[in-house]
Amino acid sequence: MNKTAVYYTVQEKPRQNKERISLFNFLCFEDYMPWADPSRYLERILVEESCLADDYCQAIVRRAALPWTVFSSEEAEPPPLARDTATAWNTAKKTLALRHYQGRFFKPCPGTKEYRCCGYQVLATGFNCPMDCAYCILQAYLNQPWTSVFINISDLLAELSLAFDSGQPMRVGSGEFSDSLALDSLTQLSRILIPFFAGHNNAVLELKTKSAVVDNLADLEHHGHTVVAWSLNSPEIMRRHELRSATLEQRLTAARRCADWGYRLAFHFDPLIFHPGWHEGYRQTIHALFKAVPAERIAWISLGALRFLPPLKEIATARFPQSTIYRHEFINGLDGKRRYFRPRRVELYQFIYQELQKFVSPATCIYFCMESDEIWRQVMGFSPEERGGLAAMLDRAAFPAL
Repeated sequence: MNKTAVYYTVQEKPRQNKERISLFNFLCFEDYMPWADPSRYLERILVEESCLADDYCQAIVRRAALPWTVFSSEEAEPPPLARDTATAWNTAKKTLALRHYQGRFFKPCPGTKEYRCCGYQVLATGFNCPMDCAYCILQAYLNQPWTSVFINISDLLAELSLAFDSGQPMRVGSGEFSDSLALDSLTQLSRILIPFFAGHNNAVLELKTKSAVVDNLADLEHHGHTVVAWSLNSPEIMRRHELRSATLEQRLTAARRCADWGYRLAFHFDPLIFHPGWHEGYRQTIHALFKAVPAERIAWISLGALRFLPPLKEIATARFPQSTIYRHEFINGLDGKRRYFRPRRVELYQFIYQELQKFVSPATCIYFCMESDEIWRQVMGFSPEERGGLAAMLDRAAFPAL
């Protein structure tokens, strides 16, 4: 790209056979189409002016082969989106913004003291993704919902190096504000992060995704310092409420490939959602999981019931009017999020936990994401403190040699 080419659009030939699915069809639950690689949904790229000369930025634009437009670095953000929330989000999902990030890349997970937090460290590599889940909390969290990738990777790695110098064990994940692999066919960020983490004995990277984009992981030396993770749900929830995500079969096939390449795996049943046939749906997913991948390759499995910031209900029901997941009774949790009543959460958890116990390896850490000691004792029969704390439980799973 030429740095003088500011404020114009380059029209390049779009990728052939790009799948299409309309929002109308999705909301009517018709013509469902799986997206093993959701980056194919993108239609254009916005490039921050200061990124133009960056080799990493140029490589992403070449791989995408999409029309691209430059925006001024002085604006700090891409051009404003439509005021209508639904229109803005639909546009943002089709648009990739390549930007320099001015904030901190590396932060502790924003847990709350009211519930047990796992001591996770969050790595921000971008915001949002091309997938569109009806329950995604980012709809109520981001005030500019662009699908963004941060280009200043050298700053990110320098920040990580400084943090790792402490020598303290750190579990790091890039799936808090974006999907870790949904854009990896374009960014190939995994080919930067995995070797970097392989060189730090006190750090483990978790790449969490709803896609099946794992080809870039095949030939990397990871030294056991990367855990590849998938969010799982019942087939009905994945089909009806996780737009442009990979199917259960696609996710588990990708997981099996990663296991064959020597990676440890993790799975997140979060959010667990009440829906007709939920018992059989979650049973089907659990049985398919352990049929597809070796139990001994699974480092941890998390459970978490649906919870959301209060503004999300209005936003999500406007965007997904046919979705039924918010048509339940909820209470205000201690963290300010809306949650199912405790008996309902326990009902979900007990069923899932008992099904997992039929197959899981004794070495796998099963844990709750943001739940109280009372829930832990009622479902699992112990509290994390009785085993050294939740962070220590997961550290033992992440660093088995320590």
